[in-house]
Amino acid sequence: MKKYILISTVSLLLSFNSSILFAQKDSVHFRIPHQISVEFGYRYSFYQHSYLGTDGNYTTDAALMNRTTSGVGILADYGWQLGGLDGKRPAVYLTIPMGYTILLPDDPSSKRIGMLNYGWTIRHELAKKNKKIIPFIGYGLFLSNLSVDGVPGSVSGHHTQFECGLNFTTTTKLNYFVKLQGSYSSYPRLNYDKSLHFMYADLRVGVRF
Repeated sequence: MKKYILISTVSLLLSFNSSILFAQKDSVHFRIPHQISVEFGYRYSFYQHSYLGTDGNYTTDAALMNRTTSGVGILADYGWQLGGLDGKRPAVYLTIPMGYTILLPDDPSSKRIGMLNYGWTIRHELAKKNKKIIPFIGYGLFLSNLSVDGVPGSVSGHHTQFECGLNFTTTTKLNYFVKLQGSYSSYPRLNYDKSLHFMYADLRVGVRF
């Protein structure tokens, strides 16, 4: 079901790239502008409601808890500008991101956690494109796949993200940005009443073109 939703979403969004917009006055047509972004940064996990053990299962034994609270991640996304096309209002982008983050062990007894995320985001710029610094806010919904190093298999869940940041425009095609994001993820587990819950804070830098 999740694969069907992902395929349907990608097919729908790809159709935007071939869509043609018609101006009301002179019937001039053009393609929807697109934007590619690549980012890298640091993640800190400051909340883990249900404890994840080093074997990938739940545990209340402190000696078996998987202590992984910080790590690094990379993400790339492809976006379409859906608002502010006339240049009179700030731009709005709908994007398809895919990223991977690892949380590194806090001690030798813990194991590395990997998270693959993909989904969609909405990003609102808060100033027009002629500004050198453009603040923005964003919201995203992801499907997330979590795995523990050395443990067979993985578990899939949902990931919700909020972000705010600054775009720095240049005279070239490359524009840079920095952002702070907060996110929440939940991973349901079969035969358990509770799910794994994580909350993260990320500091990311990147480039758009």
